[in-house]
Amino acid sequence: MRTDSPPRVVSLAPSAAAILDAAGLASRIVGATAHSPLDRPLVGGWLNPDFERLDELDPDVVCTSDPLQQDVATEAREHGYEVHHVEPSTLDGVFETFPRICAAAGDASAGDRLADDCRAHLSRVADAVSGRDAPEVYCEEWADPPMAAGNWVPDVVRAAGGSYSLVAAGERSREVSGDEVAAADPDHVVLHPCGKGERGDPEAFDARGWNVDAAVHAVDDSLLNQPSPALVGGVDRLARLFHPDADLPEPWVPTAETESDGAI
Repeated sequence: MRTDSPPRVVSLAPSAAAILDAAGLASRIVGATAHSPLDRPLVGGWLNPDFERLDELDPDVVCTSDPLQQDVATEAREHGYEVHHVEPSTLDGVFETFPRICAAAGDASAGDRLADDCRAHLSRVADAVSGRDAPEVYCEEWADPPMAAGNWVPDVVRAAGGSYSLVAAGERSREVSGDEVAAADPDHVVLHPCGKGERGDPEAFDARGWNVDAAVHAVDDSLLNQPSPALVGGVDRLARLFHPDADLPEPWVPTAETESDGAI
């Protein structure tokens, strides 16, 4: 690794790029996969990166995330790269990755500050929704087959003042039937299909004919699916859906000073 300049990072996980960007370390990212929140040279897809292109960018560090990228992380190590791999499964676990990923980019303290800022914002949201009835929620991260969102999503729902019974926090997302969802009796259905942005389809959900009487919302998938500070935005979005008359804080924005956005 170079010692006279910050590490050159290639993010093979969009979440890692989002974390470094929010922490003010975006200039250290020299390449990323598709769906990255930053405009950087592309190195292929999340599960099929182009290692020839990666070699051309000559990074010091490669970041990966999620059990689905374990094979990608292994292959990157076999190519001789230092790999920082994380697998958070809860909201607090996501926050705990911030200093680890920022350490890979040479500044763990930036990740500590980012995590503290996110936690402080969620505390303000919690104060705003405290004492209110918590509506039951069904979050769907995939439509065919229908998948109830797990991992950190139950935590996000509860942080926004809702209840979530179909999957426990930290458990992987799972396939569900219409009868299971109807038995949960949700007040809100949140559609956030992976990779679809805000293109969840409430009309298609209604057309299933499930015995569910709920408000149906399409939410940008990155706000619930990406283990990054985007989840704080997801809490803000859901809190406004669940408790529109609450005195909620202004939506969270990063407070870190942003480095020059030019690649090193």
